[in-house]
Amino acid sequence: MFRISRYMRSVLAPQSAPPRPPVKPTGPVVIWNLIRRCNLTCKHCYSTSANIDFAGELSTDEVYHVMDDLKAFGVPVLILSGGEPLMRPDIYDISHRAKEMGFYVGLSSNGTLIDEANIDRIDAVGYDYVGISLDGLGKTHDVFRRLDGAFDRSLDAMKLCRERGIKVGARFTLTQQNADDLEGLLDLMEELEVDKFYLSHLNYAGRGNRNRRHDAVHALTRWAMDMLFERCLADIRAGRHREYVTGNNDADGVYLLHWMRERFPETEERLLRMLRRWGGNSSGVNIANIDNLGNVHPDTFWWHHNLGNVRERPFSQIWPDRSDPVMDGLKMRPRPLKGRCGACAYRDICGGNTRVRALQMTGDLWAEDPGCYLSDEEIGLDASVTAAGGASA
Repeated sequence: MFRISRYMRSVLAPQSAPPRPPVKPTGPVVIWNLIRRCNLTCKHCYSTSANIDFAGELSTDEVYHVMDDLKAFGVPVLILSGGEPLMRPDIYDISHRAKEMGFYVGLSSNGTLIDEANIDRIDAVGYDYVGISLDGLGKTHDVFRRLDGAFDRSLDAMKLCRERGIKVGARFTLTQQNADDLEGLLDLMEELEVDKFYLSHLNYAGRGNRNRRHDAVHALTRWAMDMLFERCLADIRAGRHREYVTGNNDADGVYLLHWMRERFPETEERLLRMLRRWGGNSSGVNIANIDNLGNVHPDTFWWHHNLGNVRERPFSQIWPDRSDPVMDGLKMRPRPLKGRCGACAYRDICGGNTRVRALQMTGDLWAEDPGCYLSDEEIGLDASVTAAGGASA
Protein backbone atom coordinates (compact mmCIF):
# COMPACT_ATOMS: atom_id res chain seq x y z
CA MET A 1 0.00 0.00 0.00
CA PHE A 2 1.31 3.43 -0.96
CA ARG A 3 0.12 6.23 1.33
CA ILE A 4 0.02 9.27 -0.91
CA SER A 5 -1.34 11.60 1.78
CA ARG A 6 1.28 10.66 4.33
CA TYR A 7 4.18 11.49 2.04
CA MET A 8 2.71 14.59 0.47
CA ARG A 9 1.61 15.99 3.83
CA SER A 10 4.98 15.26 5.44
CA VAL A 11 6.86 17.37 2.88
CA LEU A 12 4.27 20.11 2.29
CA ALA A 13 2.75 20.50 5.74
CA PRO A 14 5.22 18.98 8.21
CA GLN A 15 3.62 20.87 11.08
CA SER A 16 0.48 18.75 10.63
CA ALA A 17 2.45 15.54 10.14
CA PRO A 18 5.52 15.63 12.39
CA PRO A 19 8.31 13.36 11.18
CA ARG A 20 8.36 9.99 12.83
CA PRO A 21 11.58 8.01 13.23
CA PRO A 22 11.64 4.95 10.98
CA VAL A 23 10.39 1.97 12.94
CA LYS A 24 10.97 -1.59 11.77
CA PRO A 25 7.63 -3.42 11.82
CA THR A 26 7.37 -6.00 14.59
CA GLY A 27 5.70 -8.38 12.15
CA PRO A 28 3.79 -8.40 8.87
CA VAL A 29 0.32 -7.04 8.35
CA VAL A 30 -1.87 -10.14 7.93
CA ILE A 31 -4.78 -10.05 5.51
CA TRP A 32 -6.90 -12.99 6.59
CA ASN A 33 -9.53 -14.46 4.29
CA LEU A 34 -11.62 -16.03 7.05
CA ILE A 35 -14.29 -17.25 4.64
CA ARG A 36 -14.47 -17.76 0.90
CA ARG A 37 -18.24 -17.58 0.66
CA CYS A 38 -19.61 -14.31 -0.71
CA ASN A 39 -23.01 -13.01 -1.73
CA LEU A 40 -21.43 -11.44 -4.84
CA THR A 41 -19.38 -12.73 -7.78
CA CYS A 42 -17.30 -9.70 -8.67
CA LYS A 43 -15.40 -9.63 -11.96
CA HIS A 44 -12.00 -8.91 -10.40
CA CYS A 45 -12.25 -11.20 -7.34
CA TYR A 46 -8.80 -12.63 -6.55
CA SER A 47 -10.26 -15.46 -4.42
CA THR A 48 -12.88 -16.47 -7.03
CA SER A 49 -15.51 -16.60 -4.30
CA ALA A 50 -19.12 -17.75 -4.67
CA ASN A 51 -22.28 -17.97 -2.58
CA ILE A 52 -21.65 -21.55 -1.47
CA ASP A 53 -20.02 -23.15 1.54
CA PHE A 54 -16.38 -24.13 1.00
CA ALA A 55 -15.23 -27.24 2.85
CA GLY A 56 -12.27 -27.29 5.21
CA GLU A 57 -12.31 -23.73 6.51
CA LEU A 58 -10.72 -22.99 9.87
CA SER A 59 -12.98 -23.45 12.89
CA THR A 60 -13.39 -20.76 15.53
CA ASP A 61 -10.99 -22.53 17.89
CA GLU A 62 -8.43 -22.91 15.11
CA VAL A 63 -8.73 -19.21 14.31
CA TYR A 64 -8.15 -18.36 17.98
CA HIS A 65 -5.11 -20.62 18.12
CA VAL A 66 -3.63 -18.90 15.06
CA MET A 67 -4.39 -15.47 16.56
CA ASP A 68 -2.41 -16.38 19.68
CA ASP A 69 0.56 -17.32 17.51
CA LEU A 70 0.28 -14.16 15.41
CA LYS A 71 0.24 -11.97 18.51
CA ALA A 72 3.28 -13.70 20.00
CA PHE A 73 5.08 -13.30 16.66
CA GLY A 74 4.52 -9.53 16.70
CA VAL A 75 1.85 -9.17 14.02
CA PRO A 76 0.37 -5.68 14.61
CA VAL A 77 -2.54 -5.63 12.15
CA LEU A 78 -5.28 -8.04 11.13
CA ILE A 79 -7.43 -7.25 8.10
CA LEU A 80 -10.44 -9.57 8.27
CA SER A 81 -11.57 -10.37 4.75
CA GLY A 82 -13.28 -12.99 2.61
CA GLY A 83 -15.28 -13.70 0.49
CA GLU A 84 -17.57 -11.57 2.55
CA PRO A 85 -16.42 -11.79 6.19
CA LEU A 86 -19.86 -10.81 7.52
CA MET A 87 -21.18 -14.13 6.19
CA ARG A 88 -19.07 -15.98 8.76
CA PRO A 89 -21.31 -16.67 11.82
CA ASP A 90 -18.50 -16.10 14.33
CA ILE A 91 -17.12 -12.91 12.77
CA TYR A 92 -18.11 -10.73 15.72
CA ASP A 93 -16.60 -13.14 18.25
CA ILE A 94 -13.36 -13.25 16.27
CA SER A 95 -13.34 -9.47 15.88
CA HIS A 96 -13.94 -8.81 19.58
CA ARG A 97 -11.17 -11.19 20.55
CA ALA A 98 -8.75 -9.57 18.10
CA LYS A 99 -9.47 -6.14 19.55
CA GLU A 100 -9.07 -7.43 23.11
CA MET A 101 -5.68 -8.87 22.16
CA GLY A 102 -4.51 -5.44 20.99
CA PHE A 103 -4.47 -5.92 17.23
CA TYR A 104 -5.34 -3.08 14.89
CA VAL A 105 -8.41 -4.66 13.28
CA GLY A 106 -9.81 -3.79 9.87
CA LEU A 107 -12.92 -5.20 8.23
CA SER A 108 -12.84 -5.60 4.44
CA SER A 109 -16.41 -5.86 3.19
CA ASN A 110 -18.41 -5.34 0.03
CA GLY A 111 -20.85 -3.36 2.19
CA THR A 112 -24.07 -4.94 0.95
CA LEU A 113 -24.60 -6.80 4.25
CA ILE A 114 -24.06 -3.79 6.52
CA ASP A 115 -27.46 -2.39 7.47
CA GLU A 116 -29.61 -1.23 10.37
CA ALA A 117 -29.90 -4.82 11.59
CA ASN A 118 -26.19 -5.28 12.34
CA ILE A 119 -24.64 -1.79 12.55
CA ASP A 120 -24.89 -1.89 16.35
CA ARG A 121 -22.82 -5.09 16.45
CA ILE A 122 -20.28 -3.65 14.02
CA ASP A 123 -20.04 -0.48 16.08
CA ALA A 124 -19.62 -2.50 19.30
CA VAL A 125 -16.55 -4.29 17.93
CA GLY A 126 -14.67 -1.02 17.59
CA TYR A 127 -13.09 -1.79 14.24
CA ASP A 128 -10.18 0.53 13.56
CA TYR A 129 -11.24 0.73 9.94
CA VAL A 130 -13.98 -0.57 7.65
CA GLY A 131 -13.16 -0.73 3.95
CA ILE A 132 -16.03 -0.97 1.46
CA SER A 133 -15.65 -1.66 -2.24
CA LEU A 134 -17.08 0.78 -4.78
CA ASP A 135 -16.22 0.11 -8.41
CA GLY A 136 -17.90 3.11 -9.92
CA LEU A 137 -21.14 5.01 -9.71
CA GLY A 138 -24.55 3.34 -9.79
CA LYS A 139 -24.92 0.95 -12.68
CA THR A 140 -21.17 0.69 -13.26
CA HIS A 141 -20.68 -0.68 -9.77
CA ASP A 142 -23.66 -3.02 -10.07
CA VAL A 143 -22.28 -4.47 -13.31
CA PHE A 144 -18.88 -5.12 -11.70
CA ARG A 145 -20.53 -6.63 -8.64
CA ARG A 146 -23.11 -8.52 -10.72
CA LEU A 147 -25.96 -7.46 -8.45
CA ASP A 148 -28.60 -4.81 -9.13
CA GLY A 149 -28.80 -2.37 -6.23
CA ALA A 150 -25.36 -3.26 -4.89
CA PHE A 151 -24.16 0.34 -5.19
CA ASP A 152 -27.00 1.78 -3.13
CA ARG A 153 -26.56 -0.84 -0.44
CA SER A 154 -22.81 -0.28 -0.21
CA LEU A 155 -23.31 3.49 -0.11
CA ASP A 156 -25.88 3.10 2.69
CA ALA A 157 -23.33 1.02 4.59
CA MET A 158 -20.78 3.82 4.35
CA LYS A 159 -23.33 6.32 5.61
CA LEU A 160 -24.22 4.11 8.57
CA CYS A 161 -20.57 3.77 9.50
CA ARG A 162 -20.04 7.52 9.23
CA GLU A 163 -23.08 8.15 11.46
CA ARG A 164 -21.56 5.90 14.13
CA GLY A 165 -18.15 7.52 13.91
CA ILE A 166 -16.55 4.40 12.45
CA LYS A 167 -13.56 5.18 10.22
CA VAL A 168 -14.65 4.08 6.77
CA GLY A 169 -13.12 4.15 3.33
CA ALA A 170 -13.81 3.21 -0.26
CA ARG A 171 -11.80 0.72 -2.31
CA PHE A 172 -11.81 1.24 -6.07
CA THR A 173 -10.16 -1.07 -8.62
CA LEU A 174 -9.22 0.94 -11.71
CA THR A 175 -9.98 -0.51 -15.15
CA GLN A 176 -10.82 0.95 -18.54
CA GLN A 177 -14.45 0.05 -17.90
CA ASN A 178 -14.88 2.25 -14.83
CA ALA A 179 -12.27 5.00 -15.17
CA ASP A 180 -14.86 7.51 -16.33
CA ASP A 181 -16.53 7.25 -12.90
CA LEU A 182 -13.40 8.03 -10.89
CA GLU A 183 -13.86 11.80 -10.72
CA GLY A 184 -17.51 11.52 -9.74
CA LEU A 185 -16.70 8.89 -7.15
CA LEU A 186 -14.07 11.14 -5.59
CA ASP A 187 -16.63 13.96 -5.50
CA LEU A 188 -19.08 11.65 -3.74
CA MET A 189 -16.49 10.57 -1.18
CA GLU A 190 -15.81 14.23 -0.41
CA GLU A 191 -19.53 14.91 -0.06
CA LEU A 192 -19.93 12.00 2.36
CA GLU A 193 -16.74 12.96 4.24
CA VAL A 194 -15.35 9.46 3.84
CA ASP A 195 -12.05 9.01 5.68
CA LYS A 196 -10.03 7.14 3.07
CA PHE A 197 -9.98 6.47 -0.66
CA TYR A 198 -8.01 3.44 -1.82
CA LEU A 199 -7.29 2.97 -5.51
CA SER A 200 -6.22 -0.53 -6.43
CA HIS A 201 -4.48 -1.15 -9.71
CA LEU A 202 -5.84 -4.31 -11.35
CA ASN A 203 -3.70 -7.32 -10.45
CA TYR A 204 -3.51 -10.46 -12.53
CA ALA A 205 -4.87 -13.08 -10.15
CA GLY A 206 -8.17 -14.93 -9.82
CA ARG A 207 -10.85 -13.32 -11.99
CA GLY A 208 -8.56 -10.28 -12.27
CA ASN A 209 -6.17 -12.43 -14.30
CA ARG A 210 -8.88 -13.62 -16.67
CA ASN A 211 -9.97 -10.00 -17.23
CA ARG A 212 -6.55 -8.43 -17.60
CA ARG A 213 -7.39 -7.34 -21.18
CA HIS A 214 -9.58 -4.72 -19.45
CA ASP A 215 -6.73 -3.36 -17.32
CA ALA A 216 -6.28 0.41 -17.62
CA VAL A 217 -3.69 1.38 -20.19
CA HIS A 218 -0.63 3.15 -18.87
CA ALA A 219 -1.76 6.59 -19.99
CA LEU A 220 -5.04 6.10 -18.16
CA THR A 221 -3.16 5.03 -15.03
CA ARG A 222 -1.11 8.22 -15.10
CA TRP A 223 -4.28 10.28 -15.55
CA ALA A 224 -5.85 8.61 -12.51
CA MET A 225 -2.74 9.13 -10.39
CA ASP A 226 -2.59 12.81 -11.38
CA MET A 227 -6.19 13.15 -10.25
CA LEU A 228 -5.47 11.55 -6.88
CA PHE A 229 -2.40 13.75 -6.37
CA GLU A 230 -4.39 16.89 -7.14
CA ARG A 231 -7.19 15.86 -4.76
CA CYS A 232 -4.70 15.12 -2.03
CA LEU A 233 -2.96 18.46 -2.55
CA ALA A 234 -6.31 20.30 -2.39
CA ASP A 235 -7.19 18.55 0.88
CA ILE A 236 -3.84 19.45 2.44
CA ARG A 237 -4.24 23.10 1.44
CA ALA A 238 -7.77 23.11 2.90
CA GLY A 239 -6.61 21.53 6.16
CA ARG A 240 -8.56 18.30 5.57
CA HIS A 241 -7.12 14.96 6.61
CA ARG A 242 -8.69 12.51 4.19
CA GLU A 243 -6.32 9.72 3.22
CA TYR A 244 -5.51 8.76 -0.35
CA VAL A 245 -3.74 5.44 -0.82
CA THR A 246 -3.02 3.08 -3.69
CA GLY A 247 -2.15 -0.56 -3.98
CA ASN A 248 -0.72 -3.15 -6.38
CA ASN A 249 1.56 -0.80 -8.29
CA ASP A 250 4.59 0.41 -6.35
CA ALA A 251 5.71 2.53 -9.29
CA ASP A 252 3.26 5.03 -7.77
CA GLY A 253 6.00 6.11 -5.36
CA VAL A 254 8.39 6.95 -8.19
CA TYR A 255 5.64 8.73 -10.10
CA LEU A 256 4.86 10.87 -7.05
CA LEU A 257 8.56 11.78 -6.76
CA HIS A 258 8.56 13.04 -10.36
CA TRP A 259 5.22 14.82 -9.89
CA MET A 260 6.42 16.62 -6.77
CA ARG A 261 9.80 17.44 -8.30
CA GLU A 262 8.10 19.38 -11.09
CA ARG A 263 5.83 21.37 -8.75
CA PHE A 264 7.73 21.56 -5.45
CA PRO A 265 11.42 20.92 -6.23
CA GLU A 266 12.43 21.93 -2.70
CA THR A 267 10.71 18.81 -1.36
CA GLU A 268 12.66 16.31 -3.45
CA GLU A 269 15.45 15.44 -1.04
CA ARG A 270 13.16 14.89 1.93
CA LEU A 271 10.62 12.93 -0.10
CA LEU A 272 13.32 10.76 -1.65
CA ARG A 273 14.60 9.79 1.81
CA MET A 274 11.10 8.87 2.94
CA LEU A 275 10.36 6.82 -0.16
CA ARG A 276 13.60 4.89 0.20
CA ARG A 277 12.70 4.04 3.78
CA TRP A 278 9.35 2.79 2.51
CA GLY A 279 11.06 0.53 -0.02
CA GLY A 280 8.08 -0.34 -2.19
CA ASN A 281 6.65 -3.81 -2.62
CA SER A 282 6.61 -5.81 0.61
CA SER A 283 4.97 -9.07 -0.45
CA GLY A 284 6.57 -11.83 1.59
CA VAL A 285 8.11 -9.29 3.95
CA ASN A 286 5.66 -6.92 5.65
CA ILE A 287 2.45 -8.16 4.00
CA ALA A 288 1.15 -11.69 4.52
CA ASN A 289 -2.00 -13.59 3.69
CA ILE A 290 -3.79 -16.51 5.32
CA ASP A 291 -6.58 -18.01 3.25
CA ASN A 292 -9.80 -19.65 4.42
CA LEU A 293 -8.16 -23.09 4.59
CA GLY A 294 -5.21 -21.87 6.63
CA ASN A 295 -2.71 -21.73 3.78
CA VAL A 296 -0.12 -18.95 4.05
CA HIS A 297 0.77 -16.88 0.97
CA PRO A 298 3.21 -13.99 0.29
CA ASP A 299 0.16 -11.75 -0.19
CA THR A 300 -3.46 -12.01 -1.30
CA PHE A 301 -2.60 -12.35 -4.99
CA TRP A 302 -0.40 -15.41 -4.46
CA TRP A 303 -3.09 -18.04 -3.84
CA HIS A 304 -1.41 -20.27 -6.42
CA HIS A 305 1.67 -20.56 -4.16
CA ASN A 306 1.44 -22.01 -0.63
CA LEU A 307 4.18 -21.46 1.91
CA GLY A 308 2.62 -23.80 4.46
CA ASN A 309 -0.56 -24.35 6.43
CA VAL A 310 -1.23 -23.07 9.95
CA ARG A 311 -2.88 -26.36 10.89
CA GLU A 312 0.39 -28.14 10.29
CA ARG A 313 2.94 -25.50 11.28
CA PRO A 314 2.63 -22.20 13.15
CA PHE A 315 2.63 -19.01 11.10
CA SER A 316 5.56 -17.85 13.23
CA GLN A 317 7.63 -20.69 11.75
CA ILE A 318 6.31 -20.47 8.20
CA TRP A 319 6.88 -16.75 7.66
CA PRO A 320 10.62 -16.44 8.39
CA ASP A 321 11.47 -19.71 6.57
CA ARG A 322 13.47 -18.89 3.44
CA SER A 323 13.85 -22.47 2.20
CA ASP A 324 11.05 -21.72 -0.28
CA PRO A 325 12.79 -20.11 -3.31
CA VAL A 326 9.94 -17.64 -3.92
CA MET A 327 9.98 -16.50 -0.31
CA ASP A 328 13.78 -16.28 -0.33
CA GLY A 329 13.74 -14.07 -3.41
CA LEU A 330 11.00 -11.80 -2.07
CA LYS A 331 12.98 -11.24 1.13
CA MET A 332 16.19 -10.39 -0.73
CA ARG A 333 17.34 -6.78 -0.80
CA PRO A 334 17.84 -6.03 -3.57
CA ARG A 335 15.63 -8.59 -5.26
CA PRO A 336 17.04 -10.50 -8.30
CA LEU A 337 15.12 -8.39 -10.82
CA LYS A 338 15.51 -8.55 -14.60
CA GLY A 339 14.73 -6.33 -17.58
CA ARG A 340 13.62 -2.75 -16.96
CA CYS A 341 13.04 -3.48 -13.29
CA GLY A 342 16.58 -4.80 -12.86
CA ALA A 343 18.08 -1.73 -14.54
CA CYS A 344 15.74 0.82 -12.95
CA ALA A 345 17.39 3.64 -11.02
CA TYR A 346 14.56 3.56 -8.47
CA ARG A 347 14.65 -0.10 -7.44
CA ASP A 348 15.22 1.01 -3.85
CA ILE A 349 11.91 2.91 -3.90
CA CYS A 350 9.73 0.49 -5.84
CA GLY A 351 11.19 -2.84 -4.74
CA GLY A 352 10.49 -4.35 -8.13
CA ASN A 353 6.76 -3.65 -8.08
CA THR A 354 4.24 -6.51 -8.23
CA ARG A 355 6.05 -9.77 -8.91
CA VAL A 356 2.87 -11.78 -9.44
CA ARG A 357 2.03 -9.59 -12.44
CA ALA A 358 5.41 -10.38 -14.01
CA LEU A 359 4.89 -14.09 -13.32
CA GLN A 360 1.40 -14.16 -14.84
CA MET A 361 2.49 -12.35 -18.01
CA THR A 362 5.92 -13.90 -18.64
CA GLY A 363 6.22 -17.05 -16.53
CA ASP A 364 9.27 -15.50 -14.84
CA LEU A 365 8.86 -14.22 -11.30
CA TRP A 366 11.77 -11.81 -11.68
CA ALA A 367 10.99 -10.40 -15.12
CA GLU A 368 10.08 -6.73 -15.49
CA ASP A 369 6.62 -5.82 -14.25
CA PRO A 370 4.37 -5.09 -17.26
CA GLY A 371 2.25 -2.88 -15.02
CA CYS A 372 4.97 -0.25 -14.66
CA TYR A 373 3.63 2.84 -16.41
CA LEU A 374 6.81 4.95 -16.21
CA SER A 375 8.88 5.74 -19.29
CA ASP A 376 12.47 4.57 -19.72
CA GLU A 377 13.62 8.14 -19.12
CA GLU A 378 11.62 8.38 -15.90
CA ILE A 379 13.27 5.28 -14.45
CA GLY A 380 16.76 6.34 -15.53
CA LEU A 381 17.36 3.94 -18.44
CA ASP A 382 19.64 5.05 -21.24
CA ALA A 383 19.33 3.95 -24.84
CA SER A 384 21.96 1.20 -24.56
CA VAL A 385 20.12 -0.50 -21.70
CA THR A 386 16.79 -0.26 -23.50
CA ALA A 387 18.28 -1.73 -26.68
CA ALA A 388 19.78 -4.61 -24.71
CA GLY A 389 16.44 -5.41 -23.10
CA GLY A 390 17.38 -4.26 -19.62
CA ALA A 391 19.71 -5.86 -17.12
CA SER A 392 19.46 -7.95 -13.99
CA ALA A 393 20.26 -6.52 -10.59
